[in-house]
Amino acid sequence: MASYCLTVTRLRLVLGSGARRFHVCSAFNAKAKVAMSRFEPNSTVNYEKMHENINIVRQRLGRPLTLSEKIVYGHLDDPVGQDIARGSTYLRLRPDRVAMQDATAQMAMLQFISSGLPRVAVPSTIHCDHLIEAQIGGVEDLQRAKEVNEEVYNFLASAGAKYGVGFWKPGSGIIHQIILENYAYPGVMLIGTDSHTPNGGGLGSICIGVGGADAVDVMAGIPWELKCPNVIGVKLTGSLSGWTSPKDVILKVAGILTVKGGTGAIVEYYGPGVDSISCTGMATICNMGAEIGATTSVFPYNHRMKTYMEKTGRGEIAVLADQFKEDLVPDNGCEYDQVVEINLSELKPHINGPFTPDLAHPVSEIGATAKKSGWPLEVKVGLIGSCTNSSYEDMGRAASLAKQALDKGLKCKAQFTVTPGSEQIRATIERDGYSKILRDVGGVVLANACGPCIGQWDRKDVKKGEKNTIVTSYNRNFTARNDANPATHAFVTSPEIVTAMAIAGTLDFNPETDYLTAANGEKFMLEPPTGDELPSKDFDPGQDTYQNPPADGAALTVIVSPSSNRLQLLEPFDRWHGKDMEEMRVLIKVKGKCTTDHISAAGPWLKFRGHLDNISNNMLIGAVNIDNEAINKVKNLLTGEFGGVPDVARHYKANGVNWVVVGDDNYGEGSSREHAALEPRHLGGRAIIVKSFARIHETNLKKQGLLPLTFADPKDYDKIRPDDKISITGLKTFAPGKPVTAVIKHSDGSQESITLNHTFNANQIEWFQAGSALNRMKELQ
Repeated sequence: MASYCLTVTRLRLVLGSGARRFHVCSAFNAKAKVAMSRFEPNSTVNYEKMHENINIVRQRLGRPLTLSEKIVYGHLDDPVGQDIARGSTYLRLRPDRVAMQDATAQMAMLQFISSGLPRVAVPSTIHCDHLIEAQIGGVEDLQRAKEVNEEVYNFLASAGAKYGVGFWKPGSGIIHQIILENYAYPGVMLIGTDSHTPNGGGLGSICIGVGGADAVDVMAGIPWELKCPNVIGVKLTGSLSGWTSPKDVILKVAGILTVKGGTGAIVEYYGPGVDSISCTGMATICNMGAEIGATTSVFPYNHRMKTYMEKTGRGEIAVLADQFKEDLVPDNGCEYDQVVEINLSELKPHINGPFTPDLAHPVSEIGATAKKSGWPLEVKVGLIGSCTNSSYEDMGRAASLAKQALDKGLKCKAQFTVTPGSEQIRATIERDGYSKILRDVGGVVLANACGPCIGQWDRKDVKKGEKNTIVTSYNRNFTARNDANPATHAFVTSPEIVTAMAIAGTLDFNPETDYLTAANGEKFMLEPPTGDELPSKDFDPGQDTYQNPPADGAALTVIVSPSSNRLQLLEPFDRWHGKDMEEMRVLIKVKGKCTTDHISAAGPWLKFRGHLDNISNNMLIGAVNIDNEAINKVKNLLTGEFGGVPDVARHYKANGVNWVVVGDDNYGEGSSREHAALEPRHLGGRAIIVKSFARIHETNLKKQGLLPLTFADPKDYDKIRPDDKISITGLKTFAPGKPVTAVIKHSDGSQESITLNHTFNANQIEWFQAGSALNRMKELQ
């Protein structure tokens, strides 16, 4: 094993060549420790520490370890004393770094400012990717975003400089692509304030999506808590070929496990089929693992990852990863809690949707299913790119199909958009001619940002309420997710299938069997897509878009105007009053799926992510009220009148009335946005009572001092009426593993009691008692 330290200091990027210049100097004798980022000389890779922890835990448990166990347990704060039991104990971990996208970074940095700490304790970065609206094209949209969001960008840049956080400017690219290109490496543990942070698993990393309060803990240097994950193994055999792509692996897995099948587990891919998938293809699979509720997903270290690191300026880490490879792959004989097997040689292209990412269909069957279901067959828009599928390989394979169409005199029948994942990808595909081909076939190249994937799309071709179909290479397709139109039928698939369907203009086009008609009237079939995994000329880094924080930002000032409608300094939430919660009103009893998009919509609301009071006006406006089957219409039980959900909540709060939300299964599915927890707390909510929670949202609720509770008997959901009063008793003796009781008082004078479960541990109960995790942090300073 290596017995040296390499310190890599970024001098500059050599624009146009893709080559990176580094100053490499020998330092002290510290095994396997190498600076991992050209941007942060103090950020280090320490495989030796992880190796020591793994050996301690393996000896304690007396069994082989899975890869994810090795990385997670390798980051334990106390590997000797930590209780370890999959699915039950809470682990205290020391992640290596934090990454925040601009929409969530606003609240995360506001919370960090409130903590009173002078500087972050671990390497952290902010990435400006969410606030850029797709409207005309990349250049114009980026310039408009800089003007519209100037106040927010200045806040994030100045806060980053003051508190030691790196700042990736607007136009740099999507957070997950930037992480893959610069910060992920085999064995790292990274937490990010976005649910698709697991993208980094394609480079052998444990990258976990969290809320901003979790990020604050890590940035503060506090051990971070995570319930010890179960491990789902996905064994891959055979090899990918033809029209089948890495995206089809996760589309198939989503169909098998459903949107909640991965909850509480890490999905770990293994088997001989892994080596047929590119590093960026593995990232695609891990990225969309968020759609099955998984804590994260990960692939074992292999030659594909090594080559990718070498191509992206991290060859020194690849050398050390080779030396510690046994820590970066699963042990022989390790056991999984569940195993799914997929033969890649037999896997066919898939397309999932509409309205949920786990409704899986083979492409060969989607046409018949659509006709039977009444889904529109005409594809109005095809959209490729996003954090899920915007690699050089993705763009090359899409361009290979576009070139075939152009050679036959065809252009896309559908509108077609292309979203590069990063400035580096944009510059490279521009240099290598892919962008020109995609534009020539009818595509519009958008900014290096999230854009339509998260609802940042100023769509003009259909009216709201008009039934239509779009096909994307994105990861998520909830109702109204992309364009705020609940009648849009959105399907997710690979960039190759999106491109083929955009050319054909119809959902029932199967490129493996169906013909197109050339401009001269001849029939022809598209040849399977091809594309280089990595550019032969190396990457072109494009424009330098990174701001490094100064060594000491203590003298700097971060200004938030009291009159701003975009930013608002935080006031602490109130402490628990020490008594049971008595006679709370039911604000809304939610029917069916309730994602974080339903609880705190994105799109036009993104501009208020730094202003808690303003963004609270979108609280639960997308949820269906079981009382009247309506959206954003609930009865105010103090006045007898109906109103919007946030309006009624504000009226209750103003009159000193606490309230609860009652929900269904997998409540809080989707994005990591902690605003879905902050808003109910801000507007007077005390408890969220549901059949089951999505992992991130449940933790976010705890962090903000709310009570996330689940029915011991799911049928008890039916006992609660919208006009009930609910008391939660047993809070004076609130303890881990001990249920609480809800006393339901009906309007007819009758009452009944039900049992509610929770997953609080001792530390989390202290958050509740203090009023929030941030309050508790301040108490301990």
